[in-house]
Amino acid sequence: MRGAAATVYEQAGGERTFTLIVERFYSAVAKDPVLRPLYGSDEEELWRAAEHLRLFLIQYWGGPTWYSDQRGHPRLRMRHAPFPIGHAEREAWLRHMTAAVESVDLQPQIREAFLDYFESAALAMMNRADPSAARS
Repeated sequence: MRGAAATVYEQAGGERTFTLIVERFYSAVAKDPVLRPLYGSDEEELWRAAEHLRLFLIQYWGGPTWYSDQRGHPRLRMRHAPFPIGHAEREAWLRHMTAAVESVDLQPQIREAFLDYFESAALAMMNRADPSAARS
């Protein structure tokens, strides 16, 4: 009998990998003129959001269910609805997340899976039309 297949969470290196990605991502977000204002002036709020993302990613990729245990169902669209997310925010978010993912040592197929997921998730979180699209 073969053992259970390793989850993406395990293949990626477990909690440490997700912690590194999120720390590197939010370090960039903290300095970004487009994204930083979304978190208000409270530094604590920024790092609380970082912890939520870390727990979510760990759970999403097959790790412990710490996110749901603490916060319930992810409901990503609902949780992001109060924040204006348009093209500029999406592009800035993706730029920093891509850099964070590429900064850690991952198998190519894991890196590709992460980047594909983040690309589609960032698109799904958009809730503001691109003003230039209305003029076209």
